[in-house]
Amino acid sequence: MNSIIHDLIEIGAVKIETENLFTWTSGLKSPIYCDNRLTMSYPDVRKKIAHQFAETIRELGEVDVIAGCATAGIPHAAWVADLLELPMVYVRSSAKKHGKGNQIEGEFKKGQRVVVIEDLISTGKSSIAAAEALRESGAEVVTVLSIFTYGLEKAEEAFQEHNLTYQSIASYEELLSQLLESGQLQTEERDQLAEWRTDPYVFTKS
Repeated sequence: MNSIIHDLIEIGAVKIETENLFTWTSGLKSPIYCDNRLTMSYPDVRKKIAHQFAETIRELGEVDVIAGCATAGIPHAAWVADLLELPMVYVRSSAKKHGKGNQIEGEFKKGQRVVVIEDLISTGKSSIAAAEALRESGAEVVTVLSIFTYGLEKAEEAFQEHNLTYQSIASYEELLSQLLESGQLQTEERDQLAEWRTDPYVFTKS
């Protein structure tokens, strides 16, 4: 059993609605929503996540800087950077329209190896944009780490297209499996949600 998935379910971060679908920033409609922002309010859960991120980063070899994606990745990046005693930056979705006009806040040197922290991977658009902004500023992006991934083919293709990799602590398959085991999903519902992962438009087809 993936303990992080269990925690996300326990704190009410996972919501399922096959009729009134959730709409993502990308415009894609989904029957399931994983609100990882809630983890900030649960010290035991956020510590567990930070330690798992830190363990993964230690296995990556030399890493110089931790970067958080605005906004949900920022607190997790801060906790991980603190654990690893590394510098931290965060990346806005776009440059500020005032002040110094920064998109990246914090300091790093060109050529430094950076790990990007995101709360979840859906289409991959926001984390890829953050990684590309860091690259354009001279960073070497090692990988993107997230708490959860939906595992959509669209995201897989996007990361490959940008020559990026990502790893997630918890996956969509694990989530469906644990919801089924706990009785919160019936087999038919699990199959529907699994089909959505393969065809994200299955619930909106007439």
